[in-house]
Amino acid sequence: MTTSKTNSSSGFADISKTKNKSHGSTSHSKTNHSTLGVRQAMLCLLVIFSTALFALYFVYTQFPKLELSEREHIKLPRCMEDAQNLARVLSHYKDRYFAVVLTAVFVMYIFLQTFAIPGSIFLSIISGFLFPRYTALLLICFCSATGASFCYLLSYLAGRPIVNRYFPERALSWQEKVERQRGNLLFYMIFLRITPFLPNWFINITSPVINVPLFPFFLGTFIGVAPPSLVAVQAGTTLYELISYQDAFSTTSVVLLAATALLSLVPVLLKHRLREKFD
Repeated sequence: MTTSKTNSSSGFADISKTKNKSHGSTSHSKTNHSTLGVRQAMLCLLVIFSTALFALYFVYTQFPKLELSEREHIKLPRCMEDAQNLARVLSHYKDRYFAVVLTAVFVMYIFLQTFAIPGSIFLSIISGFLFPRYTALLLICFCSATGASFCYLLSYLAGRPIVNRYFPERALSWQEKVERQRGNLLFYMIFLRITPFLPNWFINITSPVINVPLFPFFLGTFIGVAPPSLVAVQAGTTLYELISYQDAFSTTSVVLLAATALLSLVPVLLKHRLREKFD
Protein backbone atom coordinates (compact mmCIF):
# COMPACT_ATOMS: atom_id res chain seq x y z
CA MET A 1 0.00 0.00 0.00
CA THR A 2 2.76 2.39 0.94
CA THR A 3 4.66 1.59 -2.24
CA SER A 4 1.52 2.18 -4.32
CA LYS A 5 0.91 5.58 -2.73
CA THR A 6 4.53 6.54 -3.24
CA ASN A 7 4.42 5.59 -6.90
CA SER A 8 1.15 7.47 -7.33
CA SER A 9 2.56 10.62 -5.71
CA SER A 10 5.68 10.37 -7.84
CA GLY A 11 3.53 10.06 -10.96
CA PHE A 12 1.52 13.17 -10.08
CA ALA A 13 4.74 15.08 -9.40
CA ASP A 14 6.15 14.06 -12.79
CA ILE A 15 2.95 15.17 -14.55
CA SER A 16 3.02 18.51 -12.67
CA LYS A 17 6.64 19.10 -13.66
CA THR A 18 5.84 18.27 -17.27
CA LYS A 19 2.93 20.78 -17.25
CA ASN A 20 5.11 23.47 -15.70
CA LYS A 21 7.79 22.91 -18.30
CA SER A 22 5.18 23.02 -21.04
CA HIS A 23 3.68 26.24 -19.62
CA GLY A 24 7.12 27.80 -19.32
CA SER A 25 7.93 26.83 -22.88
CA THR A 26 4.63 28.31 -24.11
CA SER A 27 5.21 31.58 -22.20
CA HIS A 28 8.74 31.79 -23.56
CA SER A 29 7.42 31.19 -27.08
CA LYS A 30 4.82 33.97 -26.66
CA THR A 31 7.47 36.35 -25.37
CA ASN A 32 9.72 35.60 -28.33
CA HIS A 33 6.77 36.05 -30.70
CA SER A 34 5.89 39.45 -29.16
CA THR A 35 9.51 40.56 -29.26
CA LEU A 36 9.78 39.48 -32.89
CA GLY A 37 6.62 41.45 -33.67
CA VAL A 38 8.07 44.63 -32.17
CA ARG A 39 11.34 44.10 -34.05
CA GLN A 40 9.47 43.62 -37.31
CA ALA A 41 7.46 46.78 -36.64
CA MET A 42 10.60 48.82 -36.03
CA LEU A 43 12.17 47.41 -39.19
CA CYS A 44 9.07 48.40 -41.17
CA LEU A 45 9.28 51.88 -39.65
CA LEU A 46 12.89 52.19 -40.77
CA VAL A 47 12.02 51.01 -44.28
CA ILE A 48 9.12 53.49 -44.53
CA PHE A 49 11.31 56.36 -43.31
CA SER A 50 14.02 55.48 -45.84
CA THR A 51 11.41 55.33 -48.61
CA ALA A 52 10.10 58.76 -47.61
CA LEU A 53 13.62 60.20 -47.68
CA PHE A 54 14.09 58.75 -51.16
CA ALA A 55 10.81 60.40 -52.26
CA LEU A 56 12.13 63.76 -51.03
CA TYR A 57 15.39 63.22 -52.89
CA PHE A 58 13.52 62.23 -56.07
CA VAL A 59 11.46 65.43 -55.99
CA TYR A 60 14.67 67.42 -55.47
CA THR A 61 16.19 65.83 -58.58
CA GLN A 62 13.20 66.98 -60.65
CA PHE A 63 14.02 70.61 -60.01
CA PRO A 64 15.77 72.58 -62.74
CA LYS A 65 19.44 73.31 -62.24
CA LEU A 66 19.67 75.64 -59.26
CA GLU A 67 22.22 78.32 -58.57
CA LEU A 68 24.60 77.57 -55.71
CA SER A 69 23.06 80.38 -53.66
CA GLU A 70 19.59 78.86 -54.21
CA ARG A 71 20.56 75.27 -53.53
CA GLU A 72 21.48 75.95 -49.91
CA HIS A 73 17.93 77.13 -49.19
CA ILE A 74 16.22 73.96 -50.47
CA LYS A 75 15.71 72.34 -47.07
CA LEU A 76 13.01 71.74 -44.50
CA PRO A 77 12.32 75.10 -42.85
CA ARG A 78 13.04 75.31 -39.12
CA CYS A 79 12.56 79.04 -38.60
CA MET A 80 10.94 82.01 -40.33
CA GLU A 81 14.18 82.95 -42.08
CA ASP A 82 14.41 79.46 -43.59
CA ALA A 83 10.78 79.75 -44.72
CA GLN A 84 11.38 83.13 -46.36
CA ASN A 85 14.49 81.90 -48.19
CA LEU A 86 12.75 78.71 -49.35
CA ALA A 87 9.70 80.68 -50.53
CA ARG A 88 11.95 83.04 -52.49
CA VAL A 89 13.55 80.15 -54.39
CA LEU A 90 10.26 78.32 -55.02
CA SER A 91 8.50 81.47 -56.23
CA HIS A 92 11.32 82.01 -58.74
CA TYR A 93 10.48 78.69 -60.43
CA LYS A 94 6.75 78.44 -59.68
CA ASP A 95 5.43 79.82 -62.97
CA ARG A 96 7.68 77.70 -65.22
CA TYR A 97 7.65 74.54 -63.08
CA PHE A 98 4.33 74.77 -61.27
CA ALA A 99 3.77 71.00 -60.99
CA VAL A 100 7.27 70.41 -59.61
CA VAL A 101 6.94 73.17 -57.00
CA LEU A 102 3.46 71.97 -55.96
CA THR A 103 4.72 68.39 -55.67
CA ALA A 104 7.70 69.54 -53.62
CA VAL A 105 5.49 71.32 -51.08
CA PHE A 106 3.09 68.35 -51.07
CA VAL A 107 5.81 65.76 -50.37
CA MET A 108 7.63 67.90 -47.80
CA TYR A 109 4.40 68.58 -45.91
CA ILE A 110 3.37 64.92 -45.78
CA PHE A 111 6.89 63.92 -44.74
CA LEU A 112 6.84 66.32 -41.77
CA GLN A 113 3.36 65.22 -40.70
CA THR A 114 4.04 61.50 -41.09
CA PHE A 115 7.11 61.48 -38.88
CA ALA A 116 5.94 64.21 -36.46
CA ILE A 117 8.76 66.56 -37.44
CA PRO A 118 8.19 70.25 -36.55
CA GLY A 119 8.01 72.73 -39.41
CA SER A 120 4.66 72.21 -41.14
CA ILE A 121 3.43 75.63 -39.95
CA PHE A 122 6.14 77.24 -42.08
CA LEU A 123 5.02 75.24 -45.12
CA SER A 124 1.46 76.42 -44.50
CA ILE A 125 2.63 80.03 -44.57
CA ILE A 126 4.76 79.37 -47.67
CA SER A 127 1.73 77.82 -49.39
CA GLY A 128 -0.22 81.01 -48.74
CA PHE A 129 2.62 82.95 -50.32
CA LEU A 130 2.96 80.72 -53.41
CA PHE A 131 -0.58 79.70 -54.32
CA PRO A 132 -4.09 81.22 -54.49
CA ARG A 133 -5.86 81.21 -51.13
CA TYR A 134 -8.23 78.29 -51.61
CA THR A 135 -5.71 76.20 -53.54
CA ALA A 136 -3.30 76.63 -50.64
CA LEU A 137 -6.00 75.85 -48.07
CA LEU A 138 -7.11 72.67 -49.85
CA LEU A 139 -3.48 71.59 -50.21
CA ILE A 140 -2.76 72.12 -46.51
CA CYS A 141 -5.93 70.35 -45.33
CA PHE A 142 -5.32 67.34 -47.56
CA CYS A 143 -1.62 67.09 -46.69
CA SER A 144 -2.34 67.47 -42.97
CA ALA A 145 -5.02 64.77 -43.00
CA THR A 146 -2.98 62.40 -45.19
CA GLY A 147 0.28 62.87 -43.29
CA ALA A 148 -1.50 62.54 -39.94
CA SER A 149 -3.14 59.33 -41.18
CA PHE A 150 0.24 57.92 -42.18
CA CYS A 151 1.52 58.79 -38.70
CA TYR A 152 -1.58 57.07 -37.28
CA LEU A 153 -0.81 53.93 -39.27
CA LEU A 154 2.84 53.94 -38.19
CA SER A 155 1.76 54.21 -34.57
CA TYR A 156 -0.75 51.40 -35.11
CA LEU A 157 2.04 49.29 -36.56
CA ALA A 158 4.81 50.05 -34.07
CA GLY A 159 3.38 51.92 -31.06
CA ARG A 160 0.15 50.07 -30.34
CA PRO A 161 1.78 46.63 -29.83
CA ILE A 162 4.31 48.13 -27.39
CA VAL A 163 1.67 49.95 -25.34
CA ASN A 164 -0.62 46.89 -25.26
CA ARG A 165 2.28 44.75 -24.16
CA TYR A 166 3.66 46.94 -21.36
CA PHE A 167 0.52 48.89 -20.30
CA PRO A 168 -2.41 46.59 -21.14
CA GLU A 169 -4.73 47.70 -18.32
CA ARG A 170 -4.24 51.40 -18.95
CA ALA A 171 -4.67 50.94 -22.71
CA LEU A 172 -7.90 49.00 -22.11
CA SER A 173 -9.20 51.76 -19.83
CA TRP A 174 -8.57 54.42 -22.52
CA GLN A 175 -10.16 52.25 -25.19
CA GLU A 176 -13.32 51.79 -23.10
CA LYS A 177 -13.65 55.57 -22.63
CA VAL A 178 -13.28 56.13 -26.37
CA GLU A 179 -15.87 53.43 -27.09
CA ARG A 180 -18.43 55.24 -24.92
CA GLN A 181 -17.92 58.39 -27.04
CA ARG A 182 -17.73 56.66 -30.41
CA GLY A 183 -20.61 58.67 -31.86
CA ASN A 184 -18.92 61.98 -30.99
CA LEU A 185 -15.36 61.23 -32.05
CA LEU A 186 -15.55 63.30 -35.24
CA PHE A 187 -16.54 66.45 -33.35
CA TYR A 188 -13.93 65.90 -30.65
CA MET A 189 -11.28 65.44 -33.32
CA ILE A 190 -12.29 68.71 -35.02
CA PHE A 191 -12.13 70.49 -31.65
CA LEU A 192 -8.66 69.12 -30.86
CA ARG A 193 -7.31 70.09 -34.29
CA ILE A 194 -8.53 73.67 -33.96
CA THR A 195 -7.29 74.20 -30.41
CA PRO A 196 -3.68 74.00 -29.19
CA PHE A 197 -4.52 71.96 -26.07
CA LEU A 198 -2.79 68.84 -27.39
CA PRO A 199 0.06 68.82 -29.95
CA ASN A 200 -0.89 67.32 -33.30
CA TRP A 201 1.88 64.73 -33.13
CA PHE A 202 0.49 63.49 -29.79
CA ILE A 203 -3.01 63.13 -31.25
CA ASN A 204 -1.62 61.27 -34.27
CA ILE A 205 0.37 58.80 -32.18
CA THR A 206 -2.17 58.08 -29.44
CA SER A 207 -5.32 57.80 -31.57
CA PRO A 208 -4.70 54.24 -32.83
CA VAL A 209 -3.63 53.13 -29.35
CA ILE A 210 -6.99 54.14 -27.86
CA ASN A 211 -9.02 52.74 -30.80
CA VAL A 212 -10.03 55.94 -32.57
CA PRO A 213 -11.21 54.73 -36.04
CA LEU A 214 -9.28 56.00 -39.05
CA PHE A 215 -12.25 57.56 -40.90
CA PRO A 216 -13.32 60.10 -38.21
CA PHE A 217 -9.63 60.69 -37.54
CA PHE A 218 -8.96 61.62 -41.19
CA LEU A 219 -12.16 63.62 -41.70
CA GLY A 220 -11.87 65.38 -38.35
CA THR A 221 -8.30 66.35 -39.16
CA PHE A 222 -9.21 67.59 -42.64
CA ILE A 223 -11.99 69.81 -41.28
CA GLY A 224 -10.31 70.78 -38.02
CA VAL A 225 -7.06 72.09 -39.50
CA ALA A 226 -8.93 74.38 -41.91
CA PRO A 227 -9.51 77.36 -39.56
CA PRO A 228 -5.89 77.68 -38.29
CA SER A 229 -4.60 76.91 -41.78
CA LEU A 230 -6.67 79.74 -43.21
CA VAL A 231 -4.94 82.08 -40.75
CA ALA A 232 -1.54 80.74 -41.85
CA VAL A 233 -2.45 81.13 -45.55
CA GLN A 234 -3.49 84.73 -44.93
CA ALA A 235 -0.19 85.34 -43.13
CA GLY A 236 1.64 84.01 -46.19
CA THR A 237 0.56 87.10 -48.15
CA THR A 238 2.78 89.16 -45.81
CA LEU A 239 5.53 86.54 -45.50
CA TYR A 240 8.49 88.93 -45.58
CA GLU A 241 7.00 91.06 -42.81
CA LEU A 242 6.88 88.15 -40.36
CA ILE A 243 9.61 87.66 -37.76
CA SER A 244 8.27 84.43 -36.27
CA TYR A 245 5.29 82.17 -36.97
CA GLN A 246 3.52 83.55 -33.88
CA ASP A 247 3.13 86.83 -35.79
CA ALA A 248 0.63 85.05 -38.04
CA PHE A 249 -1.88 84.84 -35.19
CA SER A 250 -3.42 88.12 -34.08
CA THR A 251 -5.75 88.56 -31.10
CA THR A 252 -8.72 88.64 -33.47
CA SER A 253 -7.74 85.39 -35.20
CA VAL A 254 -7.21 83.64 -31.85
CA VAL A 255 -10.68 84.71 -30.66
CA LEU A 256 -12.24 83.49 -33.92
CA LEU A 257 -10.45 80.16 -33.64
CA ALA A 258 -11.67 79.74 -30.06
CA ALA A 259 -15.24 80.50 -31.15
CA THR A 260 -14.98 77.99 -34.01
CA ALA A 261 -13.64 75.35 -31.63
CA LEU A 262 -16.59 75.84 -29.29
CA LEU A 263 -19.02 75.63 -32.21
CA SER A 264 -17.56 72.25 -33.13
CA LEU A 265 -18.78 70.88 -29.79
CA VAL A 266 -22.37 72.14 -30.22
CA PRO A 267 -23.53 68.87 -31.91
CA VAL A 268 -22.16 66.89 -28.95
CA LEU A 269 -24.09 69.04 -26.47
CA LEU A 270 -27.28 68.84 -28.53
CA LYS A 271 -27.05 65.06 -28.78
CA HIS A 272 -26.51 64.87 -25.02
CA ARG A 273 -29.54 67.09 -24.31
CA LEU A 274 -31.76 65.12 -26.70
CA ARG A 275 -30.67 61.84 -25.13
CA GLU A 276 -31.53 63.17 -21.65
CA LYS A 277 -34.91 64.41 -22.89
CA PHE A 278 -36.02 61.18 -24.52
CA ASP A 279 -34.49 58.86 -21.94
